[in-house]
Amino acid sequence: MDGTVLVADDDRTIRTVLTQALTRAGCKVHATSSMVTLMRWVDEGKGDLVISDVIMPDGNGLEALPKIGEQRPGLPVIVISAQNTIMTAIQAAEAEAFDYLPKPFDLPDLMKRAARALDAPRKPATAAPPREIGKGEGDLPLVGRTPAMQSLYRLVARVMNTELPVLITGESGTGKSLIARAIHDFSDRRSLPFVIAGAAELAAPDGPVGIVARARNGTILFDEVGDLDETAQARIVRMFDSFGDAAPRVMATSQSDLSRRMEAGAFRADLFYRLGGVAITVPSLRERVEDIPLLADHFLARAARDGLPLRVFGDEALGLVRRYSWPGNVRQLENTVRRLVVTGSEEEISHEEAKAVLGNQPAMEPLTGNAQGDKLQSSVARHLRRYFDLHGGVLPPPGLYQRILREVETPLIEIALDATGGNQAKCADLLGINRNTLRKKITDLDIHVTRRRKLM
Repeated sequence: MDGTVLVADDDRTIRTVLTQALTRAGCKVHATSSMVTLMRWVDEGKGDLVISDVIMPDGNGLEALPKIGEQRPGLPVIVISAQNTIMTAIQAAEAEAFDYLPKPFDLPDLMKRAARALDAPRKPATAAPPREIGKGEGDLPLVGRTPAMQSLYRLVARVMNTELPVLITGESGTGKSLIARAIHDFSDRRSLPFVIAGAAELAAPDGPVGIVARARNGTILFDEVGDLDETAQARIVRMFDSFGDAAPRVMATSQSDLSRRMEAGAFRADLFYRLGGVAITVPSLRERVEDIPLLADHFLARAARDGLPLRVFGDEALGLVRRYSWPGNVRQLENTVRRLVVTGSEEEISHEEAKAVLGNQPAMEPLTGNAQGDKLQSSVARHLRRYFDLHGGVLPPPGLYQRILREVETPLIEIALDATGGNQAKCADLLGINRNTLRKKITDLDIHVTRRRKLM
């Protein structure tokens, strides 16, 4: 790595760690805790890359992006932030940051992104000031530090101003409709109507004509499109056919696997392909356990804002909440937290309280594929059938067996390593394989291993 990096963060530990890592990689580093100092360096022509926190004592990293673009067109900026919400990611994308990383971040991952930023060709910046977040939008529980949620945020930021249809899938209670609403509210169509259409709206006397008239060229969301009958599906197809130049954007949500329903003859193929411009999968709460404390705190704070008693989770109670399977996902967690706030009298929520409430909640078997309770094997089989179908009757290239095993093996090992903090002995024990076998697979699959160091 070669170049000069300007680091701005009010956390001394982060400044020190980044300075040491970037210096070892061959860079020159200027580090500061002041946004004013950072902007002076930029104005003086210093730096080939900026790594900046959002909230600083004397300024805001996101608000500084347009000024950096004006003074130094094309200077890449990587934004790091402890505000792990979809709004922060969208604001960073809107202001044309080179990249965005949540805190705590993985140092090797940040170094890779810094290397790409230093090697990237310089393009003139056209950054616009990030929009203010409304009070209602800031209330959305679309928060998370986990890689799954950060990937979702980046995808939303990339697609929000495209014309492509968006299909949002996920279990009940994961926040599919909130994702759709966020895409609309932060897009160029935000001042236009957002119309939710379900079976009742499609069956109304004016039907699709009325839906399009209300939406104008805003956004139409077909809620739980997989549950619509054949007649309603046909009406949506005819709606697509009627669109002119000023067509509304179309989004849809679904709990069920539409590709499987299509294969079973329960969902129209022409509608499936029209809706699937961009596919966004919202992870279940079981797939992002590390976000549960963040969400729990969010709901406790929301309850306090609503006038309910201010309560906090005790360590044992929070541990129990983290271990629960949450079949109802974020919505179930919100209802559970609110119930604990209302029914308890002490400030700290105890293990006994949490156990009493969760003992009356429905449980869930592990390794389920979708809302119908598919086993993992069935989900894999379904994806493989679709893979073959996408080749249009022509066989896939030779070597399919090893390619498929690699597709499954790589994320399994990566997730297991992440869960064990990069400890290969623990990971090998978790997977039930020899440690030397694990080492060989890590090398063969080019998996990066690090003892994860969380930086706050």
